[in-house]
Amino acid sequence: MKSLKASGNLLADSAIQIKTLHDQVFDNLHLPLFEQKLEAASLFPLKPTGTTTMQINVGKMCNQVCKHCHVDAGPDRKEIMTRHTMQQCLDALVNSQITTVDLTGGAPEMNPDFRWFVEQLTALDKHVIVRCNLTIIVANPKYNDLPVFFKTHKVEVVSSLPFYNADKTDRQRGKGVFEDSVKALKMLNAQGYGADGSRLILNLVYNPNGAFMPAPQKGLERQFKKVLYDEFGIVFNELFAITNIPVSRYLDYLISSGNYDGYMEKLVNAFNPTAANGVMCRSMVSVGWDGLLYDCDFNQMLDMKFDPAYNHISLYNQELVDKREILTGQHCYGCTAGAGSSCGGNTI
Repeated sequence: MKSLKASGNLLADSAIQIKTLHDQVFDNLHLPLFEQKLEAASLFPLKPTGTTTMQINVGKMCNQVCKHCHVDAGPDRKEIMTRHTMQQCLDALVNSQITTVDLTGGAPEMNPDFRWFVEQLTALDKHVIVRCNLTIIVANPKYNDLPVFFKTHKVEVVSSLPFYNADKTDRQRGKGVFEDSVKALKMLNAQGYGADGSRLILNLVYNPNGAFMPAPQKGLERQFKKVLYDEFGIVFNELFAITNIPVSRYLDYLISSGNYDGYMEKLVNAFNPTAANGVMCRSMVSVGWDGLLYDCDFNQMLDMKFDPAYNHISLYNQELVDKREILTGQHCYGCTAGAGSSCGGNTI
């Protein structure tokens, strides 16, 4: 399976994605635009509440090509953050109010300067989160020591696991992914990750394998904990249930499978003002592999950049960032439906 970009798919163009989402919601389904919903909830324009997290995409290269990937990541993607851009991030973080740095990709570990970057971030006393796809740990011997590296630097590990069995996981992420994920989780557990009192945090992420919203997060967490422990002896801290956002490969899946109309109707009808009030973009800034700045990872993939006056990490200005108006679109219904969705799970 190739990325949308490599296969020449029209949806590799972010402008086409934005237009497709807008036209479907407003013109075809005759549903309110997201901005109208925000206005009715007295939340428009959406404003930051204070930036405490910087999420940095260090590259779109990945060892997997997942069907739901909003990044359109894969082995054929060559966009990689340079050490120079990483240094610009570090410079922006010095004496910053930002306490957490969330590293993502692709597979962030595939960036050749990944370990150096983690070391520099921890030297700044930042809490570092790495979004690890698990299989990277066992994919190549050079990554086998990642659990030890993570432990040494007290990195919080957040790992995607679509389900607690091979069938659903492999259908979403590729053949053999579940087996390799179990091996990687056991390697993390062996270092103390997920164990009570270890302070080594291991959280899992659940994305629905289909055109539906996730079940209640706490119930899913109990199921995952029971099955993974009973069958494999695996422990972890929390499960984050994340709604699939209709962007990139997941948008392509919805359209090609005939589920697009129904899914968008579900999201729009499940809009929750309380969830909208707690969306992650209000406390986060997202940095692209090239240093450009965005409200969130999803806006990043749709090329919805900050104002040119401060749209690159080299121009980082906390005052301007905290005073900005957050850019929104129809994809934002995914973060505000039901109990809400963010990189940390439910928002309410």
